[in-house]
Amino acid sequence: MANGIMYVDNIRVEFDDSHKSVLEVCQKAGVEMPNFCFHSDLSVYGACRMCMVEDDKGGIEAACQMAPRDGLRIRTNTSRLLRYRRTILELILAAHCRDCTTCPKNGDCRLQNMAVRFGIHDIRFDDTRPKYEEDHSSKAISVDMSKCILCGDCVRVCEEMQGMSILRFVGRGPNLRIATAGDAKLSATHCVSCGQCSAVCTTGAITVKNEIGLAWKALHDPTKRVVVQIAPAVRVALGEAYRIPPGQNVLDQLVSALKIMGADEVYDTIFGADLTVREEGDEFMRRLESGENLPLMTSCCPAWVRYVEQERPQFLKNLSSALSPMQMFATVLKDRYAKKDSEDGRKTFHIAIMPCTAKKMEAARPEFSRDGVPNVDLVLTTQEVIRMMEESGILFEQLEKESPDLPYGMGSGAAEIFGSTGGVAEAVVRHCLPDKSKNALRMIEHSGLRGTDPIRFATVKIGERDVRVAVVNGLGNAKTLLDQIESGEVQVDIVEVMSCRSGCVGGAGQPYALMSTKLKRAAGLYEIDKSAMFKRSERNPVLNTMYAEDLTERRHELLHHSYAGEGHEEASGK
Repeated sequence: MANGIMYVDNIRVEFDDSHKSVLEVCQKAGVEMPNFCFHSDLSVYGACRMCMVEDDKGGIEAACQMAPRDGLRIRTNTSRLLRYRRTILELILAAHCRDCTTCPKNGDCRLQNMAVRFGIHDIRFDDTRPKYEEDHSSKAISVDMSKCILCGDCVRVCEEMQGMSILRFVGRGPNLRIATAGDAKLSATHCVSCGQCSAVCTTGAITVKNEIGLAWKALHDPTKRVVVQIAPAVRVALGEAYRIPPGQNVLDQLVSALKIMGADEVYDTIFGADLTVREEGDEFMRRLESGENLPLMTSCCPAWVRYVEQERPQFLKNLSSALSPMQMFATVLKDRYAKKDSEDGRKTFHIAIMPCTAKKMEAARPEFSRDGVPNVDLVLTTQEVIRMMEESGILFEQLEKESPDLPYGMGSGAAEIFGSTGGVAEAVVRHCLPDKSKNALRMIEHSGLRGTDPIRFATVKIGERDVRVAVVNGLGNAKTLLDQIESGEVQVDIVEVMSCRSGCVGGAGQPYALMSTKLKRAAGLYEIDKSAMFKRSERNPVLNTMYAEDLTERRHELLHHSYAGEGHEEASGK
């Protein structure tokens, strides 16, 4: 495709090779084309036909499937196109559940927004589609296919981005629908709970599992001490719901909001991330010295861990035994608060605010509990916390800033970047590198660990050894790398995997965003790292005190877990 000039509604628009479709050229011209099935991060599907445009000869074509060409003239808003789009919308709505007021996507539904945009007030046709049984079996997401409009976004993201193909089209013609193989419940499939299907779902057919009611119940219970931790990726995305630019740090405003809503104590998950860095870093150095179970593979992402358990158990021995930052923090917190709970006659109820739906699944794993009590009592996604603030009438932009509580509100810059792809690997390398100078930090920054490529490699010298690091984001890409490692095509010492493209900043529990916005969130985390009081996890003074007191002797009991495979979980020291 050559560079050229197009005319969109008589507006002269230059395009180049970066514009793959007429739809993208229209966006450059300032025209937001209506669509349900176009995502720049996925393949072109062209199912909804809402983005039809009309050329100067009267022909109409879907803009998402139409290649731009020099001299092309199109119209995007003729009377013919308007009638066409209204008819499509009316037909979709005629076969759609219309309980909008009680739908989890009410106010944030593309179909609802389109109906308002095109003035659809009456539906001439009855809803003849069958009512499908809702599926709430998953720990992470809820499914109501009565609200599905067959845009296929969930099918494509599951197959193309995650390489899982849990969801698929079944049936033909008027019986076409989306389902799992054999119509199994999601909990009975190999779904890893990444939630990316819910992130791209146009309507309320697939949504993040709503546990807001459990949070309010705990917050209103005087017998419970509600203690909250907040993951790094949340602070650079939550503000988008209030028209705050992506990447801007709103942690201190969120702390204030949580205190208003009734939280007793609010801490920062970067404290747990510093623990993970130290434990995983030390584990890596032991493996590097012995040569056993290399490459070490990170275990912070629960969807990735579940993938290995179910699909590639031969790599279980490679997973780091260090707990995820969420579990690190929760385990230490519950252990340290046990005596306080007994003295106060209250029970600590621990809520983790995460960018990730899979964290709901991780919190529910039986091995992450003690005496039947989970380390994390409840996981709320960024989306759920936003809705709770809306329920409370909190004017987020006007809140005064309040820092996380001490002592567990302190962490390093290395822990802040955990939310971005490459961040965990960089934090571990910072810890393992003998050279602790600023120049060494600059060397790591430009080593190749940072970036946007789905699979990337970097070589870092640790002592006398050149350490080969692989960084992957997206489970489909992780599958490719594992194949390369297994065949011997690739040899690496440490592998970081994040299931979501761009890392936790692109988690399915975040406000929906395309890759350009996710990258701004990641950039925000690196900006926080630049101004951090200390850059390496081993410099966290609170952790140093804890290790000096008793944590060194109890680190295996509290901070590690050996994954033995699905159905054979064996918790170290539990």
